[in-house]
Amino acid sequence: MTIALVTDSNAQLPQQLVRRLGATVVPITVTIDGVDHLEGVDLDVADAYRALSRPGVEIATAAPSPGRLIDVYTSLAADGADEILSVHVGGELSATVNNARLAAREVEVEVEVVDTGLASFGVGCCAWEAADTLRDGAGLAEAAAAAHRTAGRIGSVFIVQAIALARRGGRYGDRLDDATDGIPVLSYCGGDLDVVGMVDDVQEAAAVMADFALDWGTHLRVALATADPATAPIEAAREARLDDAPSLDEHGHDTVGPSVAAHPGADTAGLFVYSRIRD
Repeated sequence: MTIALVTDSNAQLPQQLVRRLGATVVPITVTIDGVDHLEGVDLDVADAYRALSRPGVEIATAAPSPGRLIDVYTSLAADGADEILSVHVGGELSATVNNARLAAREVEVEVEVVDTGLASFGVGCCAWEAADTLRDGAGLAEAAAAAHRTAGRIGSVFIVQAIALARRGGRYGDRLDDATDGIPVLSYCGGDLDVVGMVDDVQEAAAVMADFALDWGTHLRVALATADPATAPIEAAREARLDDAPSLDEHGHDTVGPSVAAHPGADTAGLFVYSRIRD
């Protein structure tokens, strides 16, 4: 029994991980000033960030159409897939899940669609865990359950003023006004948005974010995400704090793509974390 894994580009999976998982990634459409692009196909991340930095730029995203998803499912079936697991950005955030369900009704191969309720690397973590479950010999229902279970265990922590914080660290010009109250580090878990710390520099941000991840338990998998290259100092500081942590099984990193950055902006850095201990 061959089970194919599908996700969408909002999952922000780096190409090397896509190849490792054997996943098929369906691109989100990103429209910049009226011109449509396919994320990861004909839209370079650097070009997208340059566009985001322009005053007055109009940027929007659109889910893959049912027709595009039908083509993907049909192609995978033709290549030998007996069943398909399709793991996607949350249905309240995008029409992707609904379009996937519409497409699933139109193809002969069985397709199980998972609404993760998440976005960005949160979706990627669900697909990642589902792929590992499939590799262990699980069937379609068990792999879908693994994706749902992972969605319920994921925590995320992020900053939406990361460029300002990186500059405050001294690498990108003059320090900002030290009299400010700091920049909030936010967490999003189980639908709740909270402030987990106020930070004044890169090292403080890295400490708050790393501590958040390491408090999540043992056998951790962490997905690190940054947007604009100016946030690189935050990324380096976080990695330094996480690299030797005994509770960390694995971590990945990628640049946030335009389908995500279009909403909070390029001024974002964050991480997703969950424990790989299975019930």
